[in-house]
Amino acid sequence: MHLVDITMFYAAEGGGVSTYLNAKARWLARRSRIRHSILSSNVQSGGKAPALVRIPAFSMPGINGYRMPLTVAGAARLLKAAEPDLIEAGDAGHCAWAALRLRERLGIPAIAFYHSDTPRLAEHRFGGMIARGTRRYLANLYRQFDLVLAPSRLMVGQLADMGVDGALHQPLGIDSSVFRPQRRVETLREHLWLPPATRLLVYAGRFTPEKKLMVLIDAVRKLGRPYHLVLIGGGEQLPRYPQLTFIPFKRDQRQLARLLASCDVLVHPGDCETFGLIVLEAMACGLPVVATRGGGVAELVCEQTGVLAEPNSADSLAEAIAAVYERDMAQMGINARRKAEEQYDWNQILPQLLQRYGGLLAGGARAALEMEGICATD
Repeated sequence: MHLVDITMFYAAEGGGVSTYLNAKARWLARRSRIRHSILSSNVQSGGKAPALVRIPAFSMPGINGYRMPLTVAGAARLLKAAEPDLIEAGDAGHCAWAALRLRERLGIPAIAFYHSDTPRLAEHRFGGMIARGTRRYLANLYRQFDLVLAPSRLMVGQLADMGVDGALHQPLGIDSSVFRPQRRVETLREHLWLPPATRLLVYAGRFTPEKKLMVLIDAVRKLGRPYHLVLIGGGEQLPRYPQLTFIPFKRDQRQLARLLASCDVLVHPGDCETFGLIVLEAMACGLPVVATRGGGVAELVCEQTGVLAEPNSADSLAEAIAAVYERDMAQMGINARRKAEEQYDWNQILPQLLQRYGGLLAGGARAALEMEGICATD
C-alpha cells in the first residue's frame, strides 16, 4: 500500500505539519509495510524513506515563506505518477484540489487534515468579509473529501459551523523518548550570562503576527527582572531588549528538547493554533505551560499542568506567568510529563490514525486487513 501526503506546508525549516509528517514517516518505516511519500513545494526530490517529491511552485508573500504550487494540474500529475492508494491533503489550496482531482478520476480515497485556522487568520489580516468568504470556500472544498480530520475539538466544531459535518477529532503527538526532563542542562543560565535566580521563560516557533509575540514581549517587560524570555525560531524581526534572548530554529529535535527542558516555563501567547505541538513537547520535557484561552492549545493545558490567560492581553499573560511561580512548579512539571507521555505519544496517536485509514479503505478487504494487522502489532 502506498500512502501519499501532499501539502505546501511541509518544509525542512520545521513547523507543526512538518513535525507530524516526519513522525509519521519514521513510525511507518519502523513498524509497517506501508510505503510513504510526501509531495511538497518546499523540498528537493529524493529517494529516501519517505520519498520526497518536489512540486513546482512560486514564492508568495504572506504565507510565512512557504511556496505555492504553480497549478493544480501540475500537482495532480505528480500525484498520479506516485500511484497512491490513499491521499492525505495537508492544506486547503492547490494540493487539496489535486487530491480531489485524483479522487474523482481514479476513485482514490482522499483525506483532508485541517491543520490551519484559515478563517481566523484571514479575519486578523483582512477583516470579516474575507473571513466569511474563506469559510464558504473551505466548506465547499472539505465537503468533497471522503474524510476530514481536525487536531482539536475546537476545530471540529469550527468545521461543523461552516457546514462540514462528520469531521473527526485526530490529535497530533510527540516523541516522549526525545522530549523528556532528562534533557535538562543546569548551565543554560550561565551560558546565557544570566544570574542563577533568573526566571527563565521560553517560546519556540515561527515569529509571525498570528503568534502574538508582541503581547508576550510586552508581558515580560511588564514583569521586569528576574524574568527572562528565550525565543527559539525565526521569521519577522522582533524588537531587542535586555530581557530577551534569541536562538535560531533548531532542526535537531534533541537540541530543541535540551533547550526546552533547561527552562522553567513554556509561554505560548497565540490564539489561532489548531493544536500546538510545541506545547506538548514542552510538557513532555516536564515544563508547566502558560497559554491563552483562545485556539486549540487551551485543550492541552489544565489546572494541573499550567495556567491560561486571556487572549491579546499582556496584563493577563503577565499575571498568569507570575501565578505559575507561586504554585508547585515541580509537581506541575510531573503532571505535564505524565499527560504528554500517556495520552499524546506517537505510539498512542499513530495507531489511531491508521485505524482511520483502515476504516476508509474498508471497501478493499485486503487493504483493511493490512491496516488492522499493523495496528494490532503496536
